[in-house]
Amino acid sequence: MAAPALTHPGTTRSAPRREGLLERLGLPRPLLWGYIGLALFMIGDGVETNILAPFLTGDHGFTIPLVGTLVTVYGVAVAIAAFLSAALSDLWGPRRVMMIGAGIWVVFNLLFLTVALTSSNVMLIFITYGLRGFGYPFFAYGFLVWITATANPKHLASSIGWFYVAFTAGLPTLGALVATGALDLFHLSMYETLWVSLVLVVIGALVAFIGVKEKIGRKPLVDNPEEVVKVLTYGLTLLATKPKVLLVMLTRMINSIPTYGMAIFFPALFVDRFDWTIGQFLILTTVIYAVNIPFNLVFGALGDRFGWSRTVTWFGAVLCAVSMIGLYVVPVYAIGQGWPFAYGLTLIVGAIFGIGLAGFVPLSAIAVSLAPQQPGAAMSSYNLGIGAAVFAGPLLVALLYGTLGAFGLVVLFAVLYLVAAVMASVLRGTQPGFHGMPARIPLNDAAPADALQR
Repeated sequence: MAAPALTHPGTTRSAPRREGLLERLGLPRPLLWGYIGLALFMIGDGVETNILAPFLTGDHGFTIPLVGTLVTVYGVAVAIAAFLSAALSDLWGPRRVMMIGAGIWVVFNLLFLTVALTSSNVMLIFITYGLRGFGYPFFAYGFLVWITATANPKHLASSIGWFYVAFTAGLPTLGALVATGALDLFHLSMYETLWVSLVLVVIGALVAFIGVKEKIGRKPLVDNPEEVVKVLTYGLTLLATKPKVLLVMLTRMINSIPTYGMAIFFPALFVDRFDWTIGQFLILTTVIYAVNIPFNLVFGALGDRFGWSRTVTWFGAVLCAVSMIGLYVVPVYAIGQGWPFAYGLTLIVGAIFGIGLAGFVPLSAIAVSLAPQQPGAAMSSYNLGIGAAVFAGPLLVALLYGTLGAFGLVVLFAVLYLVAAVMASVLRGTQPGFHGMPARIPLNDAAPADALQR
């Protein structure tokens, strides 16, 4: 059964005019300040990503499994919000959903900083931090819906690509860099650095809400809001009735599980085992995701020629499995040999890991190809995989760190990537015109790779 059509009122476009540089680059001029605000918001959200675990263990007596449990609760909220954000944006309008997300983030983060942490009340820490998890998906993915509703269809893929550039540049790339600067250059405490996070989020939200004057995103995008619920149920129905859709969701989840799991126990590994600093771990995180951004473009184009499934299998899952092991084995061996360039080698392995993460780019194209008449539902199930990783990674750490230790978890993550490779190989044949041999598509005719991210 085909997904119900959603009618969008007030989306008639004005007469064609000569495009400026921004439009040719795929950046919708009316939403430009929204992209800038999103980047600032996500930088703020990303500041805490890799310092929360050492802060809670060092200053509040948390164990690493308890931190993993906390971030798992947070991740459940993120997964729910990521799944709901598109339908709620249709129902209420993207701007209102973004405002709700920003409000949730700011209010619960203030309570987290001023009440929960100052009292060291574990229950309050869990409640305030967990509920804050609804914040950034509503803000970020609400803006993504705003883009899809207003951008020039001719440049829509590029417009979506710029969204992911802003998103990933902030979380965790520049967020980790800001945390490094706050700790090592300005000598702020971790608690003070968390306040820097709040300031950046507030600035980003204000830039977006004040700077974007576009009208369509200020009101509901559908005349028939009752259909939004049906779209949500189609996403769940696809997961239950189409095994390959479930494989895509699980593969996308595995793509990011180690990222969120590493943030829990790698800081302690760097300090206690490698005798490095938290700042050096944050630099590693910056390197991983700085390299990841341009390779999203590379693997999008390569996927169209080499095959979506093959690209995810070999350049994504297998490469991530090997480099995941390398992130532990290389520094252990190099330090044991007394090599002065051990940290530099680790950064190189981290860059390779970032390249591997980009190899999963074609998964979103595979998701839509599995339900071409229900692209919204297909992407809802795909987004669920993104959100699920936020809690699945910390959950594995919470449950298994005490038994497996750091090396055991690294091996587990590598094995998960190999499982993802097997699942991705099953998805062959999902690419139009591709049945085991690369589609002969001129490179300059390939779909813009940015649109295929995450």
